Amino acid sequence: MTEATLPLDGIRVIDFTQVMLGPCATQMLGDFGADVIKIERPGAGDLSRNFFGEPSEAAMNNVVFASLNRNKRSVTIDTKSEEGRQMVYDLVRQADVVVDNFRAGVMDRLGFGFDQLKEINPRIICASGTGFGATGPYAHKGGQDVLAQAMSGVMEKTQDPSVPKSIYPTTLCDYTAGMHLVQGILAALLTRQKTGEGQRVEVSLYDSMIAMQMQEAAQWNAHREVLNWAAMPLTGVFDTTDGAVVIVGAFKANPLRDICTALEIEDLSPQYPDLASQRANKPFLQDTFRKALATNTTAYWLERLEAQDLLCAPVRALGEALEDPQTAINQMLLRVDHPFHGELELVGSPVHLNRTPVALRHLPPRLGEHTEEVVAEFGLGIGGQRAAE
Repeated sequence: MTEATLPLDGIRVIDFTQVMLGPCATQMLGDFGADVIKIERPGAGDLSRNFFGEPSEAAMNNVVFASLNRNKRSVTIDTKSEEGRQMVYDLVRQADVVVDNFRAGVMDRLGFGFDQLKEINPRIICASGTGFGATGPYAHKGGQDVLAQAMSGVMEKTQDPSVPKSIYPTTLCDYTAGMHLVQGILAALLTRQKTGEGQRVEVSLYDSMIAMQMQEAAQWNAHREVLNWAAMPLTGVFDTTDGAVVIVGAFKANPLRDICTALEIEDLSPQYPDLASQRANKPFLQDTFRKALATNTTAYWLERLEAQDLLCAPVRALGEALEDPQTAINQMLLRVDHPFHGELELVGSPVHLNRTPVALRHLPPRLGEHTEEVVAEFGLGIGGQRAAE
């Protein structure tokens, strides 16, 4: 049996992205088989290469950078020089997609905006991820995950009004917008098969966070009511004698009764039979659950809660999750023999294709590692003429 062709085999991506939003998108395109050519600044490269201070070669190839840049080739080009711009144009003539996550307008000022590049290659797809959109009152603002959390309404909601508002500690907005960028690029590639023409693809951190709150937004727009799933009266995180459990009391005919049965306490459902009465008495209910769960271990309570078919889980640290057998079964760790860090385990792709699984084709590249290779391969700097094939 011959090896199956990867889904994006033959698709060439010119990648101007850096940090998180863009690189997680282009890494997924590379995982799917695209030839991703990462354009980096000479001597500096992607901002995440210098995230940890001293610009030693090991630091510039740190594990955070490595986690976002496998299956790519690195080329260093001074894009502000005339020679550098011509090299980019030479690449664009032979490319399918150009991706960036600069502030709105930066690519136009560099000479690489969609209107400019489509004159060179009418089939080109230009995909951009910004903080707040290409136009409008916030287009000038730098895109950053925490800012998008704050301005989109995500940060404002807490489980309990007494809990201070805080930053969500994982890059929720960057990753979500990155995956939306992948969706837009794939849709544009499918459209081009029908029309032969490229188009502009735009996503933003802000829009992705608004979209993530589609249920909450519908409830607010229709009824001016706040829908906060974390604040539901039968849902919460509770300490046990050796850890914590989360319980989601929902999607059952009488979840309060079943929680009481699991916790070995009096059935409170006759006193609080509906959501309105449970909401009105949430402090009492949550305190009752908290006192009961504090008397035994996480394993003990999980067994009892699951016996009632209640939604529940242990609250774990990332290290525990990475060591869980389910993580290995799902093939979510990809082992990399890294030249500076030895064997690394990086997070793999959450998209599993049985005929064309994700594989490591290129190690996370050193800065400019593939410059000479790409210059020779694409005939850069010789007037953009493509060699006869």
